[in-house]
Formats: sequence, C-alpha cells, structure tokens
Amino acid sequence: MCGIAGIIGNKANKQNILQLLVAQNHRGPDFTDYYCEESKVVLGHNRLSIIDLSSSANQPFTSECENFILVFNGEIYNYIELKRELQSKYHFRTQSDTEVLLYAYLEWGENALDKCNGMFSFAIWNKKEQTLFAARDRFGVKPFYYFYEQSNFYFASEINTLFAAGIPKVAHDKVWLNFFSDGSYGLPNETFWQKIQQLPGGHSLTLKGNNLQTKKWYHFEKRIALLQNQFDKNEEEYITHLLLKSINLRFRADVPVGFNLSGGLDSSTLLALIDQQDIDKSTVEAFTFITNDERYDEIKWVKAMLDNRPFHLTICSLSANEIPELSLKMALHQVEPYGGIPTIAYSKIFQMASQKGVKVLLDGQGSDEAWAGYDYYLHKNQNVIQGVLKSPFRTNVLNVDFAKTYQKTLYPKPFDDHLLNLQYRDLFYTKIPRALRFNDRVSMLYGTELREPFLDYELVEYVFSRPTDFKIKNGVQKWMLRKIAEKFLQKDLVLAPKRPLQTPQREWLSDDLKEWVIAEVTTLMQYSWFDKKALQLELDLFYKGDNQSSFHIWQWINTAQLLK
Repeated sequence: MCGIAGIIGNKANKQNILQLLVAQNHRGPDFTDYYCEESKVVLGHNRLSIIDLSSSANQPFTSECENFILVFNGEIYNYIELKRELQSKYHFRTQSDTEVLLYAYLEWGENALDKCNGMFSFAIWNKKEQTLFAARDRFGVKPFYYFYEQSNFYFASEINTLFAAGIPKVAHDKVWLNFFSDGSYGLPNETFWQKIQQLPGGHSLTLKGNNLQTKKWYHFEKRIALLQNQFDKNEEEYITHLLLKSINLRFRADVPVGFNLSGGLDSSTLLALIDQQDIDKSTVEAFTFITNDERYDEIKWVKAMLDNRPFHLTICSLSANEIPELSLKMALHQVEPYGGIPTIAYSKIFQMASQKGVKVLLDGQGSDEAWAGYDYYLHKNQNVIQGVLKSPFRTNVLNVDFAKTYQKTLYPKPFDDHLLNLQYRDLFYTKIPRALRFNDRVSMLYGTELREPFLDYELVEYVFSRPTDFKIKNGVQKWMLRKIAEKFLQKDLVLAPKRPLQTPQREWLSDDLKEWVIAEVTTLMQYSWFDKKALQLELDLFYKGDNQSSFHIWQWINTAQLLK
C-alpha cells in the first residue's frame, strides 16, 4: 500500500510533483520517486514496502520495453497465480505484485482488471500513445482523487495532496447540505470540495489529450444475476472455503501481519479463520482498543476469544482528555467528515501497530453489508429503527435559504428484491464507501496497510446472491455466517447480538468535554449555512438533557474543525 500522484499537462514538472509527494509521504515512508516528461506528464510514488522489499520493486515502475510507466497503490492478492499465467511471455525482474499488474495490463488490457483479486488504485502512462489509463478496485478500497481544469489533470491518493498543489479548498455546498440533512457523504464520484472528484470504485479512467473519459468496468449487478441461478451442492462447505481462501490471500506479505479484534461476530469469526491458517501464530499480533468504560468496552469478550490461543494482545487506550487534540488532528488529515470518537479510538490501533513494526492489519469490515447484519434489513419501513428516538439530524439549525436547496439523495435499485437493494446501497453508496474512506486515511496516516477479508469480491458476490433465508432465518441475521462460525467458536460468541463499535461519545460530549464542545460549535455561528439562534437553542437543549443522540453534536464539531 502506498501513495500515488501525478500531473498531466503543462504543470507537469519536478517541483510540482514533489509538493504532492511530500504532502502524502506518510502513506509510503519507505521510498519516494517520480517519472517526468517536462510539461507533459509527471508520475510520483510514495512506497510502503509490503511485498518484495528490494529496491528493484520501487516505483514508478517501467516495463521492459520502456513504453509503460506504472504507479500503483494497493495489493494484488492473487499475483502469484497471475504470474504463473504470464511468465512464459514476460521476463520478470522482481517478486512484486507491481510488476505482475503491469504485465497483466500489457497482456490483457482493461480485461486484466477482471482477473485481479485485490485492492488497488493505479495509473499507467503509455509514452507512445501519450495516454493515461487509471482504475480503482471493485469496492473502492483504495482511493483515487482528481482535479481537471485548463488542460491540467491532477490525481492523488488523498484530497490534502491536491490542496498542497494549490487547488482551491472550496466547500461543495450540495454535499454538505445532504450531510446535514440525511447523513449522506456524497455520491461515489463526489467529495465535500468543489471540483475535486473521486473515481468511483469499479471504474476506470482514460485521458488522451483533452479528452477525459470514465467508465464502469465492474458490473456487479450482472455478476449477481448469473450467480443467483447457481448453487453449490454443499453451500456451507463452499462458503467456508471462500472465507479461508480470502484470509490466506491476505496473509501474503513480506512484513509482519496482525489483526484488529473486537467482541462481535465478524471479528471473532476473523480470529477463528486466522487460527485455521498454517502460519506461526505466535508472531501474529492482535489489537483492540478500550475507553475504560465497562458499558462499551469489549475487552472481556476479546480476552475470552483469545483464551488458549497463541496470539499476543495489544490493548490501546483512549481517554476523554485526548479528544480535543486528536479530533483536530484527525479532521485535518481526513479533510472530510468522519465517524466520530470511534474513528479516533480506531486510529490508536494503527498508531500502536506502526510503533510495534506491524505493517499489515486485517479487520472484519464488510460482513454486515454482504450477510445482512444491520437491524433495518429486518424491516421494510426503515423508520421502524428510529423507534421513539428523535431524528438524529437537526435541519432546523440550517439557514432557510441554504436548507431549501436540499434534494434527497436517491440511490439506484437494480434488483426486484427490497433486501438486495438495501444491501446494494450500503455496499456501493453509503456504509462501505464511508467506512473504507475513514479506514484508508486512518491506517495510512501511520504508514500501515489495512486488508478487508470479508470484502473479497468472490465471497461478497456469492453471499450477496443467496436467497434471503441464507442471510436472515427465523429472525436471526447473518444466519449462514453464524452456522459456519459454530465450527470454530464458543456458542455464546456465535449467538451474541450485533454490537456496533461504540465508545462513550454521548457521555463525553455531554459532560467531560462540555466546554470544548460549546467552544467548537459556537464557531459555526459565523458561517452562512447556519441559523445562529436555532443552533444555540439546540446546543442548550442537548445540555439540558436532550442527549439520547450525540450524532448532530459530532456533526457540528467535525464541521467546525474542517472549515478552519
């Protein structure tokens, strides 16, 4: 995992690319270099060495014919298998997945994307054709941001990198309004800043001259239609095979690998599957975080799961008094809204992993979306989940003229089945894109790589395509995953209800951090988006006891810090 950047146009030069690379050096502190054709193209790379640690695998990587130059962020997990297919035609100089990706593209063109199992964001420059081709993995695990204006095309792994190039930081009002109104983080091609776009997951991009084209290369809907008519004779055995294969692929690394652990089903299943791997488990580190609040901490579950297993546990602690400093650091790095104090707590894990020399971590992200784990999947009327709680959004604090431009975020519904459409939305438009964005920036801040076994595309496609009673049976969610987990886990862990990753955010914002919260939210009153009196009233109500939800308070703190 690394950082990539580039400029195509008359602004392409050494000085400009170095500005970009310095801004994202944390993504790849092991080596930095660039390829430059003055006033035409410059491609840069920050390397985090994971596979083939030798200098021969450094990037930008040039093909043997010297016509193609690649910058690549991510991992091609099945690079060994692809290399076997290619080695009769190409001379390999390295043991890296980088070289395999480049020659796969030379051999199969854009069709190489379908053969790659991995997380990736890359760009390839064709010198002869003067053409840039770029692509992003199926679910958008690895980022690709770009800006195109006045014949200059900039791309990078982080938005802050583009700001470092002098691209203006101007709020995208429509995206911010939807964030305040319905919690949307924008459509797959949008960001919170004007003219800075992202290439959606499962899409590719081609730039030749002034002609920029993007297209969808991963047709998930068609894949599901094909799989819905296919059944394995022993589905439980087949799914177990896919799960174990996914873990096995994600342990391919030439550096130490660890994993994140909480007390939930996904995390405990991940642990059990890792336990089945033929590896020296005493070298594999487990990480978890605590806030020293027994109502939320899952340390007793975590310790119970590790009992009689050889993994060493590192516990990362977060306290309320750290939040003001860490939240600002996180806001400046994320540069878009992020998921509150749990994200800050999560960042402690990557910081500690980096300090201990663990460069690769696995976690359980993606299971709920594929296996139907969220409570609202049980109800056709999503308002049911609100129950007696007040709506978490406070649109009454918005300026009337600003608020009236709101248009509800609409998502495609490509399937006839209501549950499948909810899962599709969460996989490609809401939950997963948001979580992956947080996770990439949090992990890479500390030069660590995060791998998501439950987002293996073969696994997601097959599970997603199964009938409803495969996922939800007799009111039990993630039914088949629980059935598989029974083979490896204690029954009380398998049957445990879903527990979202939580911290005492509501309590800390209501009490411990009250003065800080008031100071941060008060700064929003200078912005035209907000009605000062309404904002003050809602803040007062929160401290008078209307604090069942702290989501709106966090939104405002986060916004205040991002607009500084």
